[in-house]
Amino acid sequence: MDKTFQDSRRGLPTRLIVLFAICCSSAVMPLTFTGPAVAIPAISRTLGGDPVALNWVTNAFMLTFGSTLMAFGALADFFGRKRIYVLGLVAFTVFSAALAFAPNIIVLDCLRALQGLGAAAAFSAGMASLAQEFEGTAQMRAFSVVGASFGVGLAFGPIASGAMIDALGWPSIFGLVVALALLALSIGIPFLRETRNPDAAGLDWMGAITFTLALTLFTYGVLRGPAIGWSDLTVAGPLIGSALLMIGFYFVERSTKHPMLDLTLFRYPRFVGVQLLAAAPAYAFVVLLVLLPVRFVGIEGMNEIAAGQLMMALSGPLLVLPIAAGVLTRWLAPATVCSGGLLVSAAGLFWLSQTPVGSSPSVLTIPLLMIGVGISLPWGLMDGLAVSVVPKERAGMATGIFSTTRVAGEGVALAIVTAVLSALTKSHLPSALGPSSAEIAQRLVTGDLAGAQTLVPPGTSIGLVLDYSDAFSSLLWILTVITLITATVVLVSLRNVTSDPDNALGEEDVEISSI
Repeated sequence: MDKTFQDSRRGLPTRLIVLFAICCSSAVMPLTFTGPAVAIPAISRTLGGDPVALNWVTNAFMLTFGSTLMAFGALADFFGRKRIYVLGLVAFTVFSAALAFAPNIIVLDCLRALQGLGAAAAFSAGMASLAQEFEGTAQMRAFSVVGASFGVGLAFGPIASGAMIDALGWPSIFGLVVALALLALSIGIPFLRETRNPDAAGLDWMGAITFTLALTLFTYGVLRGPAIGWSDLTVAGPLIGSALLMIGFYFVERSTKHPMLDLTLFRYPRFVGVQLLAAAPAYAFVVLLVLLPVRFVGIEGMNEIAAGQLMMALSGPLLVLPIAAGVLTRWLAPATVCSGGLLVSAAGLFWLSQTPVGSSPSVLTIPLLMIGVGISLPWGLMDGLAVSVVPKERAGMATGIFSTTRVAGEGVALAIVTAVLSALTKSHLPSALGPSSAEIAQRLVTGDLAGAQTLVPPGTSIGLVLDYSDAFSSLLWILTVITLITATVVLVSLRNVTSDPDNALGEEDVEISSI
């Protein structure tokens, strides 16, 4: 805890105003990737672009956001949390406004990457500032409220974006983001106070560079692989380079006096279990926030409003159930609540796999609701568990690693799942299509059904929608199995963790911490 906080406690009203500002800026983040997901078909019609460029509309933001969270957290500790928060939010606002005027898909993708950098600075510095305003159980409740604000953004993002796209066009979705960011700035500037860590050593530049480059090369290779083949040098090269950079990152962090990532935290088995729990929503929930709107609008022909309304069944439970999860821990262990929620999500994923493309919204609503309900239970406990499974003095670093695992994992999962769906779609297409099957599959995955149909030879009768539907069902089968495995591992690895942060470490963890 900073000395500045120990010396001066501010009144509760002021701290609640700061909490509201952080919640506003936090709610913007999910809007920033759910909105463009709904808009991808409309963006494609306006700006064009090949499937890889369209995939980067989502991946560029998630990549820069996830890969720089720890770096900006270190900069906030060193230069001042309020300063980095304000600078990040200003940059985020400027780039968000510029996105509405992007002249082509390449400029849009570049602005999305810059938008992700601003979001990472604002989010990491904002959370660090919030940690200086509250302590103990009040701090855990404050972080839970911020988590709930994420749920608000996720729940209303698709429907709000769909309505705005339908009425005003896709550039309007960035106006909503700008408005919320300006609100957060207007509150944060007068009420946030400057704090910094007097012992901070600045940024671990080598760690930040190797980590960010590794994720960038990996995402680039995975997105290009389905289109041109995994053996192509422009695909295999970046993937090999990514692996080498991750190895380099490991050795950099081991040898640096003040590392960006404290590898010794991974001595705690329960900390490793929490990282797996952090990654679970990525492939059981977040990827669907991107893939399903593309399917509903681009393949099934829904309008954006109808797609947004249907997505409410998936994301709506996040408005209420994360808080209910905390209540359940009075009677059930956190591991039981989390693994039980993942089991419900797995059941929903399996059910959804049995609903082909073209099914009525009434048929899709129940499995989507099950997935949302299931993922909401661990969602409400993850942030608290991230802090509780390590000693208190290491809670800051643990939170940073947890946030990076969650957000960077979402970007990586989206790239991998998109590539898998493309490969599955290609495998379901008839071999008579030859080399064009790869591009057809890519266009279907990005919701460009009309473009895919133009690549089918004249006079050839092929059910592209049926082939895509079969591939989507196969993907959901894979996600079901992964979620079931995760539920089992979480139950075993976190079985003795309690909801009391003072008694969260198990005996084996205490023994390890004394090494």
